[in-house]
Amino acid sequence: MIPITVVEFGEDAERLVLEVLRSGNIAQGPLVRQFEERFAAMVGVKHAIAVNNGTTSLVASLAALDLQPGDEVVTSPFTFVATLNAILESGATARFADISEVDFNVTASSLSSAISPNTKVLMPVHLYGQIADMSEISALAAGRGLAIVEDSAQSHGSTIGGRHAGSFGLGSFSFYATKNITTGEGGMITTDDDVLADRLRVLRNQGMRARYQYELPGHNWRLTDLQAAVGLPQLDGYDAVVEARQRNATYLSDGLAEVNGIVVPTQLDGRRHVWHQYTVRVTPEAGIARDEFVAKLVERGVSAGVYYPKLVFDYEPYRSRPDVIIERYPVAERVVREVVSLPVHPHLRREDLDRIIDAVASIVSGR
Repeated sequence: MIPITVVEFGEDAERLVLEVLRSGNIAQGPLVRQFEERFAAMVGVKHAIAVNNGTTSLVASLAALDLQPGDEVVTSPFTFVATLNAILESGATARFADISEVDFNVTASSLSSAISPNTKVLMPVHLYGQIADMSEISALAAGRGLAIVEDSAQSHGSTIGGRHAGSFGLGSFSFYATKNITTGEGGMITTDDDVLADRLRVLRNQGMRARYQYELPGHNWRLTDLQAAVGLPQLDGYDAVVEARQRNATYLSDGLAEVNGIVVPTQLDGRRHVWHQYTVRVTPEAGIARDEFVAKLVERGVSAGVYYPKLVFDYEPYRSRPDVIIERYPVAERVVREVVSLPVHPHLRREDLDRIIDAVASIVSGR
């Protein structure tokens, strides 16, 4: 079976983890500070604040903005549930905007249509490794006096016009086990705002600026030095990881370009796609339903993922909540029935890529 993802760590990570274990200082410490500084430099911002997971990075970002009941956050309906859960945990109301079928991200025009007098935050989701059109979204937010929280959980290092995801407002990153950069669990918030950065550091540390000096009710949102020891070495080789993912994505797209009914993903002009996922669309022209297509891939030894099988609010806990405002999103409603993610990780061999291409083509052709 060709796996959808492979997680491997090198000798540098092993060495650093052992150093932390032997030091006896395994909680938040000097390696977390190094990880923050290196990640801030990668994103091109002044501040990076490490937290215990990607969901926390969203929750903390919204908490730092001090939202009140009735305030609205507009985001994508085509995302992982953490995006919605964070909005609800903040006490705000969730609204949604439709997406583009090309990059799977919310568009500035759909965000604009979703803004109400109660809107306080725009939360674009940079899905699958390609940043949304932040040039237009930033201009929209500035014109309406709105904050931006970028759900960049899948897009470490993605750019538009040379500017990184996470540099347009508060950036929220995940280091979950399958992400391009992983610490098992972990997250990072990026910003150029000194005041918000200071507030976030206090919030993650039980509201303390110094030991027993409490400034506000806070939380234990800290990352450990053990996790930072796993993540730090990955920053050194990250460009090579992205380049391998890009090569694999190009090879897959070339091989699948003529397969009827399969729409391959696109890296848009002026953007750097980091290919967290390689997501095709299985359209009606393929002559096979998406779920049957996935089952047949597995029969042929190719793992595949459906990210995501339903729109984020289309589950029982959310459908009837007054703080989840559901309308119609034609593009997202169609795309959610078509998407399939194929292996693109850097450990694939050429013969693996050929097997994936052959499996897709044979399924669609009925062989």
